[in-house]
Amino acid sequence: MSSTAALTEALTDGTVVLDGGMSNQLASAGHDLSDELWSARLLAEDLEAVTAAHLAYFEAGADVAITASYQATFEGFARRGIGREEASGLLALSVGCAREAARRARVSRPLWVAASVGPYGAMLADGSEYRGRYGLSVADLERFHRPRMEVLAAAAPDVLALETIPDTDEAEALVRALRGLGVPAWLSYSAAGDRTRAGQPLEDAFALAARADEVIAVGVNCCTPEEADHAVALAARVTGKPVVVYPNSGETWDAGARAWTGRPTFTASRVTGWRESGARLVGGCCRVGPETIAAVAGTLRTS
Repeated sequence: MSSTAALTEALTDGTVVLDGGMSNQLASAGHDLSDELWSARLLAEDLEAVTAAHLAYFEAGADVAITASYQATFEGFARRGIGREEASGLLALSVGCAREAARRARVSRPLWVAASVGPYGAMLADGSEYRGRYGLSVADLERFHRPRMEVLAAAAPDVLALETIPDTDEAEALVRALRGLGVPAWLSYSAAGDRTRAGQPLEDAFALAARADEVIAVGVNCCTPEEADHAVALAARVTGKPVVVYPNSGETWDAGARAWTGRPTFTASRVTGWRESGARLVGGCCRVGPETIAAVAGTLRTS
C-alpha cells in the first residue's frame, strides 16, 4: 500500500494529527521572517532550519508535516531574482525537507507529508489572502496555481494542502487545477464566522469541495478555535467527507502595535469535540507550537 493510500485509510479508521505553525517555530529558533517570501525564504537560505522545524513537530506527536511552500511561488521567487528552474527546485525541496525530517524522527508510527499550496494573496504579501476577491477570474487563478501544483505533485508528497483559501472562486480554481495531478488534496478555507473571508456562506464553499473526488478532506484553518467549532460540524454535514481543522491559537494580531494580544483559546480539550463532529485531520496554524501539538496528540490518542 502506498503512503498516500495509507493516509486515506487512516482517515476512515481514526484521527490524524497535523503539525502546528511553521512560521512561529522558525521565529522561535531565531529566524527573521519579515520579508515577502516569509518562511519560503529559508528554502533558499537555510534548508536545515526548515527540516528542524518539521522534526520538532514530528517528535512532539504530529503525523503530518505541512511543507514550507505556502508562500513559495514562481512570481514571488522571481522578485528575488530566482529564476523558474531554481524556483522549481526550491518547491521540490520543501517536500524533501519534510521527508528528511520524517526519516530522522525517532518514532515508529507512520509519518506523512502535505505539500502546502497557499492562496494567490499570499504571493501578493499584502494581506489580501484574508480578503480574497482579487479581481481575477477562476481561469486566471487556475493558470496561477497549476504550474506550482504540478511541481509539488512531482515531488511526491502524500497529499496537497490547499489551505487558507479565502473565497469560492479560488477554491473552484484549485479544484480544477488539481485534476490529473495524481495526488489527492485537502481543501481548507479561512473562515470568518459562518462565512469565508470573502463573505460567502461556508455551506456553499464546502459544497463545492463535496463534488470533487480528488479532495479527500475539507475544512478550515487559520481561523479562531471558536470559528472552528461551528465549521467542523458544518463541513461534515455538507460534504460527507473527513474534516480537516487547524485553527490559530486564538490570540489577536494588533497591526498597529505589531504584536499579538489576548490569550490563547486553543486548548487540547477542544479537539475531542472536533473529532466527535467529524474532524479526522486535526492540528494548529499560527501561534500553535510543538507543546500544543503534543497535548493534542496525547488527547486524541488516549480518548
